[in-house]
Amino acid sequence: MKKVSWRSSLLLFLTALIWGVAFVAQSVGMDYVGGFTFNFARCMIGGAALLPCIWLFGRGKEEERERKNKKEERKMLAAGGVCCGAALFLASNLQQFGIKYTTVGKAGFITALYIVLVPVLGLFLKKRVQGKVWISVALAVGGLYLLCMTEGFSLSQGDFLVLLGALAFAVHILVIDYFSPKADGVKMSCIQFFSCGVLSGIAMLIFEKPSLAAMLQAWMPILYAGIFSCGVGYTLQILGQKGMDPTVASLILSLESVVSVLAGWALLGETLSLRELSGCGLMFLAILLAQLPGREETGSVSDERKTD
Repeated sequence: MKKVSWRSSLLLFLTALIWGVAFVAQSVGMDYVGGFTFNFARCMIGGAALLPCIWLFGRGKEEERERKNKKEERKMLAAGGVCCGAALFLASNLQQFGIKYTTVGKAGFITALYIVLVPVLGLFLKKRVQGKVWISVALAVGGLYLLCMTEGFSLSQGDFLVLLGALAFAVHILVIDYFSPKADGVKMSCIQFFSCGVLSGIAMLIFEKPSLAAMLQAWMPILYAGIFSCGVGYTLQILGQKGMDPTVASLILSLESVVSVLAGWALLGETLSLRELSGCGLMFLAILLAQLPGREETGSVSDERKTD
């Protein structure tokens, strides 16, 4: 197992902090613009923010780019970026519209279910699933019930949309799992942001009435979600995970669900009942259990994380 670096741990904790607070930015942004408009703006800004990172990480690699399979790599990079962008389009917009009808804290914990859903979906790709994952699923379902279900045994519209978003994020992670070994991660992320931005822009023009004045009113949450959540957060994740055990990295990054609750309370005055807090606790336990080290098996789903 790789050694745990305090510097890397700090970078990943900052990433979790940025992503957790991003739920507040998304919630506030919906007060001014539609969901498609918000994601169009944030993704285009996020893609632009990664361009300097591509230049920085690409310095000194000119010789590496001159491989014989350069053309094939470009095709794989483009395919991976577009496929990831399409999956991110579904995931981010389901989450964005769901946040409008639920609290930031609940949205953070429901979204974090992707950590449990990824290995379950991996079954359809003939990936092996360890027994602890099924225990995690049971805990997550129990936590989801306490957190979201009303006395009438119904799931609110917002919680249901965020849950669908978590499922879409799990698909997004599996797409990344397939393409990431075959393409440059930062470049693929940049393409996925621009692809997601274009798709969100098309939906924006069809279903919404975008207004420059409204976007300017929402400039602060849009810039935070675009520059910090997408650009800075993703870059910190790359730097933090370098040389660190992926399981430990995932555990630290999963703290974004806790940060989302604290951010919703501190910045928006949102509170959770004892029942809802108990549900959060069960779901966080499920997330931790799903990421604990276990026996390595061939064909298992690798540890990945969604890009917000």
